[in-house]
Amino acid sequence: MTPIRVLVVEDEPIAREAHAAYLERLDGFELAGSVAGGQEALKALVQAQERGETVDLMLLDMNLPDLHGLDVARRMRGAGLLTDIIAITAVRELAVVQGAIASGVVQYLIKPFTYATFAEKLQNYRAFRERLGTAGETGAEHAPPVDQDAVDQAFATLRARVELPLPKGISSATLAAVRELVTGSASPLSATELAELANLSRVTARRYLEHLVSAGVLTSSPRYGTPGRPENEYRGK
Repeated sequence: MTPIRVLVVEDEPIAREAHAAYLERLDGFELAGSVAGGQEALKALVQAQERGETVDLMLLDMNLPDLHGLDVARRMRGAGLLTDIIAITAVRELAVVQGAIASGVVQYLIKPFTYATFAEKLQNYRAFRERLGTAGETGAEHAPPVDQDAVDQAFATLRARVELPLPKGISSATLAAVRELVTGSASPLSATELAELANLSRVTARRYLEHLVSAGVLTSSPRYGTPGRPENEYRGK
């Protein structure tokens, strides 16, 4: 099987060397190069394309000396460069995370992390590629068509272990409980109904529900035909 070629983009020399060393320990991956800035990263991708070389994945720091990581991602897509991106960064702001997702970032790895966490994310990504059949000798453009089930399973592989930073005031334990209550309910729940079930205030319940909607876990819609102030109701996807 052809190794997944990876470009490391990190301005801190020690971290850049560590990420390269981590890659060398992983089966199925190959270091395509390492650079310290966003402009260098874009140049490296273009030059690789001109030489007919493949760069499958970029490990991209968000805080670079010349360009923000989101700018690098947007310029890549604008130039038609389809290399996948895993963000490796200390940035935890939700707006940056959302921007990363919108720019095609497939994983978000928060510093500091252990080799085990790094390996898990990279192996998760490799499983994603293998499920879609894009890691073969012939390349993605020649891969056979896939059906809906294959696509769903591939994306589930990525999402299963994506651990995005939570906004201030959101507890992972409470979030998991809220998610289970809503997705396990036979009928949609309003914030008031969830508050009663989970022993939360209505304001807190609504905050958790809206976070899960923004994360793509739940959907919301207006509830009609009830007295008093209109409420939204929430259900699992």
